[in-house]
Amino acid sequence: MATQQVSPVRVEREDDIAFVVIDNPPVNATSQPVREGLLREISALADDAGVSTIVLIGAGKTFIAGADIREFDRPLRDPQVPAIIAAIEKCEKPVVAAIHGAALGGGFEIALACDDRIATPDAVVGLPEVTLGVIPGAGGTQRLPRLTGVATAIELITSGRRVKAPEAQRLGIIDGVVSGDIREAARRHARHLAKRKRRLSALFVPVSSDEALKKAIENANKGARARTAVKEAIEAIQNSERLPFGEACVVERASFQRLRESEESAALRYLFFAEREAARIPDIADAVARPIAAVGVLGAGTMGSGIAVSFLDAGLPVTLIEQDQEALDRGLERIHGIYDRGVQGGRMTSQEAEQRLHQLRPTLDLKQLVQSDLVIEAVFEDMAIKQSVFRELDAVLKGGAILASNTSYLNIDALASVTSRPADVLGLHFFSPANIMRLLEVVRGAATAGDVLTTALAVAKTIRKLPVIARVGEGFIGNRIYSAYRIQCELMLEEGAYPDEVDSAMTAFGLAMGPFAVGDLSGLDISWRTRQRLAPTRDPKARFPQVLDRLCEAGRFGQKTGAGWYRYPDGARRGTVDPEVNAMIDKVSAEKGITRRSFTAEEIQWRALATMINEAALLLAEGIAARPSDVDVVLVNGYGFPPQKGGPLFWASRRPREQVFQALDVLAAATGYGFQRGGVEGVIENLQKRE
Repeated sequence: MATQQVSPVRVEREDDIAFVVIDNPPVNATSQPVREGLLREISALADDAGVSTIVLIGAGKTFIAGADIREFDRPLRDPQVPAIIAAIEKCEKPVVAAIHGAALGGGFEIALACDDRIATPDAVVGLPEVTLGVIPGAGGTQRLPRLTGVATAIELITSGRRVKAPEAQRLGIIDGVVSGDIREAARRHARHLAKRKRRLSALFVPVSSDEALKKAIENANKGARARTAVKEAIEAIQNSERLPFGEACVVERASFQRLRESEESAALRYLFFAEREAARIPDIADAVARPIAAVGVLGAGTMGSGIAVSFLDAGLPVTLIEQDQEALDRGLERIHGIYDRGVQGGRMTSQEAEQRLHQLRPTLDLKQLVQSDLVIEAVFEDMAIKQSVFRELDAVLKGGAILASNTSYLNIDALASVTSRPADVLGLHFFSPANIMRLLEVVRGAATAGDVLTTALAVAKTIRKLPVIARVGEGFIGNRIYSAYRIQCELMLEEGAYPDEVDSAMTAFGLAMGPFAVGDLSGLDISWRTRQRLAPTRDPKARFPQVLDRLCEAGRFGQKTGAGWYRYPDGARRGTVDPEVNAMIDKVSAEKGITRRSFTAEEIQWRALATMINEAALLLAEGIAARPSDVDVVLVNGYGFPPQKGGPLFWASRRPREQVFQALDVLAAATGYGFQRGGVEGVIENLQKRE
């Protein structure tokens, strides 16, 4: 006997008010059945003489949190969102959007089609389509500017940011912030509308000043990094002033449909799902997270201070430990500086900053960590020092407390081995600046307990980080690949390229910075120390670059010393080409008997990318990363790989195979003795099957 499918949209009446309830858990996405139900019910209610006002409201925890992104890979089925919006506008009865949770993307476009919008104080609204490589396709680029003006609409749409209800009300995006039950508030609001219609499509666009418009466009393009969707969004928003409403909507929809089929959108959708999959670890699915009510951070340097701020921002008390008062005072100055800049930039109030700082407990006494549920060590990157710290912490911490290291490279199992609680030890590798960067590598030791890993994933969510699980191995996922990439770029220097040529080629590809500019920013002494540590285990017959050693031996450690791969006169943040470095490179080439040659930007790009791809295949084979998508998530979110290309492995999966394998052949020939080729073909096939 066939089971009748229940519609995810239903109507509930209260006198002459009809509540159209969207019930499509978990986030009420506008899947085809939802769209069909909305169109059916709104059309029917428009003709119902017993109804005076319609209220759109979401069941569960949210209004409509956007589209069903899985549909983007297939032809969209009718009815589509513009048809629902047309039905709302055609309806002569007032329609109210009662927003709780989130109204995002198509969900917010539906809300913008309504005559009024009310929201709970904790609700968020926004049009984040550019983060998926498309633009709003149901009138969002036309209705929003009619409320905010073009300049503000450009900022909101090109950033894709979520706007909290109080700010949305100040901007005129919603009509009221209501406390208490959203349904009851919507009922009261509907009673006062008196059949008033307010179609945004009929409004004029408020005038933005030339200066505000110019600044909005500059900021959007600065953050776009060649993202096509951002550029097309700016154009579509400006059409709200240039074209009649209907014509501008047609242009907008055509752009949306074209972008939806682009490789950029496919890459961003891939990352969207990859980020969510990264936290899924099948063998710990049943593990229950331990409660984390208090956190300790050992080390108040740049990383330790940033880690402390991450937890303070999440409302958790933090005990900050240093070995002497001078170092502790420097750390406190850093933390106060972060909050002072936050207040000055309008990101928080002075009261909010004070509340967070009130949760900070600076001390020199290690015993003050006795009540901490999680302690993160962020001291000098040296195994002996970290092991000494772990022994001390093991003796102080209560049973069940989790002990984590922020190490970028070192062996977590070696740290766990000096404690009596190896099951409670793991790595939490934050990225600098720790209070801003989303990525968090969660390093699983051989003995790390399942509930400890589950706790780490829960903690990451609490502090708004993006966790990716890695197994133990030199550099884990990100630094393992980045180290190979950087070394290969240095080999190209010895063969004929110069630092500015390599950096220019990689930024032209879309990376945020080239490898040599990054090295100068982070400090060349860091990678130099790592190379010195690994030197005894390196095969002397294997090819290895020498220029970095010469730079560091000369005291050129990057921006902090005013000179590295580039020169930084008078504390400049952007380096200038230094003839001394180029001469040093020429000298190393001559000493090694290498005949220098010129490189094209494409040659540099392919060799660098082939290195990333090959190293990723090797670490996947070793089990350091669980999935190819985890590698891409790490490289995009931690190392500046362009998100519109999806990560190095996704990018490779979209290239002709013969081109990828030819680049690997070139890489192998250039590297010579000791080169190990990974199973790239299998990795690419894995990704192509996912698509």
